[in-house]
Amino acid sequence: MTTQITKGIKISVITSFEGTFFKNYKMHFAFGYTITIENQSKDSVQLTSRHWRIYDSLNDLEILNGEGVIGKKPVLRPGQSHTYSSGCLLTSTIGAMKGHYNMVNLNNSEKFRVQIPNFKFSAPFVLN
Repeated sequence: MTTQITKGIKISVITSFEGTFFKNYKMHFAFGYTITIENQSKDSVQLTSRHWRIYDSLNDLEILNGEGVIGKKPVLRPGQSHTYSSGCLLTSTIGAMKGHYNMVNLNNSEKFRVQIPNFKFSAPFVLN
């Protein structure tokens, strides 16, 4: 598990290898990740958007931006957490992701970024 805390918001990430398949005559490697966002601060916050940097050891960097996470913009009161699962496809057996969430403090309307720690993907048959 990989974790990081920014401004009282703890991000924890667990990754998994989901398998291989062919798409457009190329082998792809599917990886999953589960992220828990825990509000350890004294204020209520809302996640508004996300920014991802996806690294594939055989390809260029891919940058993704979007609203919320999996169609939701969760509100977290102090002590609450939100967990979701998602995934990505790589054309290699090794890669990584990192990024940030844009959030707003609902008590004072301050906007801030929460860093998502760098987490790595590797197919289990690659590393002995």
